[in-house]
Amino acid sequence: MDVRSATTADADAIRDIARQSMEASYSLSPSAIDTAIRNWYGDEELAEKFDDEELFFLLVESDDGVLAFSESTVVGDQGDILWLHVDPMYRGEGVGTELFGRTREVLAEHGGGSLRGRVLADNEQGNTFYEEHGLVKTGEGRVEIDDTPYVENIYTEQTADDLDPLTGPDGERLFVDRADSDRGSKGPFYVVWMDRGREEAYGYFCGNCESLVTSMDSMGQMECNECGNHRKPTRWDAAYM
Repeated sequence: MDVRSATTADADAIRDIARQSMEASYSLSPSAIDTAIRNWYGDEELAEKFDDEELFFLLVESDDGVLAFSESTVVGDQGDILWLHVDPMYRGEGVGTELFGRTREVLAEHGGGSLRGRVLADNEQGNTFYEEHGLVKTGEGRVEIDDTPYVENIYTEQTADDLDPLTGPDGERLFVDRADSDRGSKGPFYVVWMDRGREEAYGYFCGNCESLVTSMDSMGQMECNECGNHRKPTRWDAAYM
């Protein structure tokens, strides 16, 4: 069993594993899964991912072929595991653990001092996997998939009270969540909460110019009005707002 970087020649295998994994792990409609596979793992989308030097696409391969893949990046000083998919037929055989370990090493080599993983709350196996590998649930996000709302759990190696206080534009007390961020074109976007319990989201904090961003389009894209820092979604269509 080997772990290596993915190439465009692996496109069909990546799409097959993503589809089988999502069908086994998520209570999503076939149309939602089809849309996700098309938007994230089409030939053009994969070629763009493989050309991105800040995005790491690893897969596990054996004599049986490709068994799993992970997609990850570094945001600030945090290693962000965007996806870790294992062929359902090979779960429980150490494939996911092998891939997780190598992904962790690659992120650390590129400055990811701590880890974050996200998984829908109804994916019992995914939540258990992160817990068994030392991550702690530190927050929740709200995402809408195929017009249906879902809760997405956030797992990190940081403590649940790792929040930086911030004064809002109207003098209100806000909290910047350094454990929950998304990659932007010029710097990370950090989630901003209105309370320490992470019950009500306010928006995002631009890590490039330290401005607040409170709007996002229906496809999950956002841009800082002050510096032009831009976020292109790599997961579900919209989150937090």
